[in-house]
Amino acid sequence: MYHNPFYTPEVQGQHELISIGRLDLEHGGSIEDCQLAVATRGTLNEARDNTILIPTWFTGTHQAWLDTYIGPEHALDPSKYFIVIVNQIGNGLSTSPHNTGDEMIAMSRFPFVTIGDDVVAQERLLREHFGVTELFAVVGASMGAQQAYEWAVRFPDRVRRAAPIAGTAKNTPHDFLFTQVLIDAVTSDPGFNGGEYASNKEVVAGLKHHARVWAVMGLSTEWWKQEEWRALGFETPQQTVEEFLEPIFAALDPNSLLVMGQKWQHGDVSQHAGGDLAQALGRVQAKVFTMPISEDMFFPVRDCAAESELIPDGELRVIDDVAGHFGLFGFVPSYMEQVNRNLAELFAS
Repeated sequence: MYHNPFYTPEVQGQHELISIGRLDLEHGGSIEDCQLAVATRGTLNEARDNTILIPTWFTGTHQAWLDTYIGPEHALDPSKYFIVIVNQIGNGLSTSPHNTGDEMIAMSRFPFVTIGDDVVAQERLLREHFGVTELFAVVGASMGAQQAYEWAVRFPDRVRRAAPIAGTAKNTPHDFLFTQVLIDAVTSDPGFNGGEYASNKEVVAGLKHHARVWAVMGLSTEWWKQEEWRALGFETPQQTVEEFLEPIFAALDPNSLLVMGQKWQHGDVSQHAGGDLAQALGRVQAKVFTMPISEDMFFPVRDCAAESELIPDGELRVIDDVAGHFGLFGFVPSYMEQVNRNLAELFAS
């Protein structure tokens, strides 16, 4: 086991590690002591009906939501709602390869975890630790959107509203291939050696390669063409990659990226209906605002729109943002303005 400063409270802010005990996994195996890293804002009301769950995205932690999405100036207002941000299993803060113990430190010995496993763990956490059995809303972006859909399909009578942002209910073949390229970038590094290493410093070349893949797909062609990187203070695209994207990804634990990547690849709510996506989404009882980002290159509007049409009380709300998928970071003020406007309308419904 090794220490990675990225996953410390000094970087991520304060959070609580809560054990939900043994978690038996969908594809076999178990996590004997599954610990979820949780951050909350606001107060649970007496009726216990004001909880908003926020699951995290690929590479993301609770801090990304606290920094950008939550506050009295946002629709996610802690003076109104009890907001629970749960770090997904394998993200480096909740139970993950590098913090589990020597017997599971290598990804090759860490069990295969699914989006469904995350949601089952979150449901147990909310019910047993907070006494919450019904969600006012679940709001998730990217891999968090996958978890939001899973909640709405797996527990249809427990979710009143859902806001999946820049994500799909069933992973597409293109996304599967894209995520495989991310996995290949990390594991191709000579320092990786099948997961047997002491620190992420030994695979920094693979992590930089991983960052460059994100430069191609995470940010849209229009973002690069319009030189939007200048607004971030950079003078060239190369400088943007080397001084912005590469440091972000080089700080991460490579085995956590693999756990999350495999989970992303296999996200599919149709498993609850024998592979029939229309039937699975047709059981959703929540009011759902599906919010793709206009220039997103791997969760395009057409894919999200097709799924939205299958949800009985679903609406498509396209967020216009030239940044593409990385619009999630709120590079442009208009992104959060659109998210807040849509969420406020959803929460008022």
